Amino acid sequence: MSDRLTDSPEHLRLGIDMDGVVADFNAGWIERYNRDFGAALHPDHVVGWDELHGLTTFGSMGEFWEWARGNGRSVFRDLPPMPGALEALRELSRDHRIVIITARFDWAIGDTLGWLSEHGVLAREVHFTATKYEVACDVYLDDSPYQIDALAHGRPDATVCRRVTAWNRPVAGVRDVTTWPEFQDVVADVAAGRLNGS
Repeated sequence: MSDRLTDSPEHLRLGIDMDGVVADFNAGWIERYNRDFGAALHPDHVVGWDELHGLTTFGSMGEFWEWARGNGRSVFRDLPPMPGALEALRELSRDHRIVIITARFDWAIGDTLGWLSEHGVLAREVHFTATKYEVACDVYLDDSPYQIDALAHGRPDATVCRRVTAWNRPVAGVRDVTTWPEFQDVVADVAAGRLNGS
């Protein structure tokens, strides 16, 4: 009998962002906002980073986050999964270590952990940090323009993937993916030695 707690060989460490990658943050907050304010926003209306309040009646991102905090249940608890995310993570976890790396307010940590548990995300590690490059991984997947740049510069030997969105742009040396199957292909290539670094 093995003394390991998992049968997975865990060939690679996969650093995975939450919002916009695993959980559909824009669909989630917009659904709540439309319900609360009788609005008719659509996720396609989001085209910028840190500009969400401009679509709402809130005067600043601070006001937006105060609303998103909710009354004991934040917007982060009720986000829908991104298409294909849960299935892909289950498949990837058979051979690799899933490392969730996400920036969070203290008030959102419990709801985020609850979300991961409820959706059966087999993450062996969860890091709440804004300096994601400090968490060593072989492959990263993120949608934040700031994080993609920081990961590309801070982890030059890793493969950094950008989930293509309206609020980020191509970065030299970073792999673009639009779907979870595309990301799985990148991971397979790295694991097989067909890709070296970014």
